[in-house]
Amino acid sequence: MSALRRVAVLTSGGDAPGMNAAVRAVARTGAHRGVEVLGVRQGYGGLVRGEFVELGPRAVAGVIQRGGTFLGTSRLLEFREASVRALALEQLRARAVDALIVIGGNGTQSGAAALAREGARVVGIASTIDNDVEGCDVSLGTTTALDIAIEAIDRLKVTAASIGRAFLVEVMGRDSGYLALAAAVAGGAEAVVVPERATSPEELAAAIRKAHEVGKAHAIVVVAEGAALNAEELSRVFVERHAELGFELRVTRLGHVQRGGAPGAFDRLLGSRLGACAVERLLAGEHGVVVGLRGADIASTPLDAVAEHRKPVPLYLFDLAATL
Repeated sequence: MSALRRVAVLTSGGDAPGMNAAVRAVARTGAHRGVEVLGVRQGYGGLVRGEFVELGPRAVAGVIQRGGTFLGTSRLLEFREASVRALALEQLRARAVDALIVIGGNGTQSGAAALAREGARVVGIASTIDNDVEGCDVSLGTTTALDIAIEAIDRLKVTAASIGRAFLVEVMGRDSGYLALAAAVAGGAEAVVVPERATSPEELAAAIRKAHEVGKAHAIVVVAEGAALNAEELSRVFVERHAELGFELRVTRLGHVQRGGAPGAFDRLLGSRLGACAVERLLAGEHGVVVGLRGADIASTPLDAVAEHRKPVPLYLFDLAATL
């Protein structure tokens, strides 16, 4: 196997708090180990177009506390085509890049797996607020997004109690209900709606009505954006059934606010560990894997396994939310 002299790093898909910490760690670990690091602008799109920048230690100064990704990110559906990936591989060869580090979620790692099958040395870093990457317990960005959701729920409870309202709070997560479940438990919600388990409007109405009947001043229902009925749709269902609820009902969609926050301490530390680990794994001759937190350690999972499977949501959280 050839020596590792030059590595490129990119961020792709949805931005996640902590991505900058990971890029910073790649750049500085590379410099420490005598490896030149290039950054790729705008994800796979920038890779195909050849948008590379040098990432020396000073180029990543002051980014660890910044949300999002200073390299930029995008989604490139055409990357599924072999001819488009061939352009990306040619860009890497033209710059004598020995390996690529790819930071992102499932879709991003599927692209990385395809590049690996076509001969590239690739290491992925599990990074998505959805927390649905196979092989890791907590993906980069998840805890910050959850903290933002909890802060929003806490604030909504204050005003909801003051004016006697029920709130449907919609959180991100695409097709995964993890953020909604975790936010419901940690935020003390009366009910939660997720894609993985069907919940009827009648069940929700009963939960809201029960909160009113036992004397609560408010009710909070957390709704995953990928649920069969999102928050707006549920609100329309309840317009004609207001008397069943006991509370006036309002909707709050957190949306991209959850992705845009400055990373918390956990994600800064995790991003630093993952970025450094990705470089070290490449130096040790390991590639074709995604690195992620498993227990207290950084573990490797084959890229193909990540591309083929999405981590299931721990539904015990649903029962816990109902119990508490």
